[in-house]
Amino acid sequence: MLPHRDAATRILISPMFSQLSDKLQDIFKDLRGHGTISESNIDEALRQVRLALLEADVDFQVAKKFIARVKEQALGEAVLRTALLGGDAAPLILDTPGRILIVGLNGSGKTTSSAKLARLLKKQGHLPALIACDLQRPAAIEQLATLGKQIDVPVFTPAPNEKNVERAAAAALEWQDRQGANIDIFDTAGRQEIDERLIAELKSLKDFLQPREILLVVDAATGQQGVSVATHFNDALQITGIILTKLDGDARGGAALSMNEVTQCPIKFAGVGEKLDQFELFVPDRLAGRILGMGDVVGLVEKAAEAVDEQEAARLERKLRRASFDFNDFLAQFKMMRKMGPLENILGMLPGLSNVQGLSVDEKQLKRTEAIVLSMTSDERARPDILNARRRQRIARGSGNTVTEVNNLLRRFDQMRKMMKSAGKMKKMMAQMGKSGIRS
Repeated sequence: MLPHRDAATRILISPMFSQLSDKLQDIFKDLRGHGTISESNIDEALRQVRLALLEADVDFQVAKKFIARVKEQALGEAVLRTALLGGDAAPLILDTPGRILIVGLNGSGKTTSSAKLARLLKKQGHLPALIACDLQRPAAIEQLATLGKQIDVPVFTPAPNEKNVERAAAAALEWQDRQGANIDIFDTAGRQEIDERLIAELKSLKDFLQPREILLVVDAATGQQGVSVATHFNDALQITGIILTKLDGDARGGAALSMNEVTQCPIKFAGVGEKLDQFELFVPDRLAGRILGMGDVVGLVEKAAEAVDEQEAARLERKLRRASFDFNDFLAQFKMMRKMGPLENILGMLPGLSNVQGLSVDEKQLKRTEAIVLSMTSDERARPDILNARRRQRIARGSGNTVTEVNNLLRRFDQMRKMMKSAGKMKKMMAQMGKSGIRS
C-alpha cells in the first residue's frame, strides 16, 4: 500500500531535484510532440532547459556553456543524461600508498563522510584505517573515534594538545604500520570559511603525505556558495574528486549539477542520508535517469542484492506460491525492505514512479502497521484466523491503534492471501491444460 498525502512527492533520490525533473520532462515531452523538429523547436527547448537549470540554482556560466555544448554535439536527452553530471562514474585511485585526504569546510560532513567511506571500502574487501587530523576541534576527533567503533575500523587519535599536523600525520603512519591497514583516510581540519591558514595547513599535509586522492566534501544544499568553495579548494590543492553530502535535503540542487563543470573533477560519492550506510558511489547516468523519470533499475538490483538474504527470499517465495504466507513472513519481508533504505528512495529507482505527483510513502502509517503485527503473539501471527474480537481489541490497545485500523489490516491481508490462492489455482489449471494438449 502506498498512501497518498497532500505533501509534495519525495520519491526521487532527493526532493532537491523534483522540480527540475518535472520541468525537464515537460520540455522533452513537448519536443517529442512536434511532427517535425526544426531549429526553432530546438532553440526554444534549449532556452527552457537553460531557464530550468538557472531556477535550480545552477551557476549561470555553467548553464550557458552546457547549452552551447548540447547544441553543438547532439540534440535530445542522451547528452543531458551525462554531460552536466560528469559522464561515467569515477572510481577511487587506491594504488600504494593508499592515502585519501578528506577536506572541506566545517559543517559539510567531513568526519561522517570519512567514516562512511571507510565502511564502504571495508565492505569491498579493503582494510581501511581512519586518521584524525582535525587538531582544531577535539570534538571531531572524539566523533571519528566513536564512528570507527561503530563500523569496526581502527582509528588513530593524535596525542593530547598536539597542534602540529605534520607531526600528527607522521605518528599516524607509524601507527598504521602496526594495524595492517592498506588504505588510510585522513579527516582534516576545516573552518567556517576558507582562510589562508587553513589552506597553508592542508598544502603542508598534502606535500607530506602525497595522497592518491584528495576528496572535497561539499554540502549539496549550500547552492552557489558550494560552487565557490569547490573552486577555491581546487585551485589550492588540485582535488581529485568530490563527495556531495545531504543529497536528501530540500534545496534546489543546482550546486550538485555545477560542481563537475567548475572544477573539472568528478563527483565520486554522494551522501543520501544521515546513517552510515546511506553513502553511494556517484553514477552520473543513474542520477540523470532518476531526474528524467527513467529510474535506476541497476541501482535497485544492487541494493536488493546487498540487503536480501537469498535463502530467506527463496523461503518467502515458496510460501507465497503455496498461499501459506502469514504475519511472521510479513515481518520478515518488512525487515528485508527496510535494509534497502528509505522506501521513498527505492520508489525513485523505479521507472516512471518519480513523475507520479502526490505519491509518497507514509512512514508513520508503515510504523503503525508494523506495531499492529508486533502486538500479536507468535501463534496469532502464524494463524491469523484465530484473531477474534477480544484478541483484536487487545492488539489495538497494545499497538496504540484503533480496532478499526486492526480490522482494516486484517481485511487487506486476507484479500492478499485469497489472491495468492487464486493465482495458485490458475497455475494448476494451466498446468492441467498443458498436460491435456490444450494450448492458448
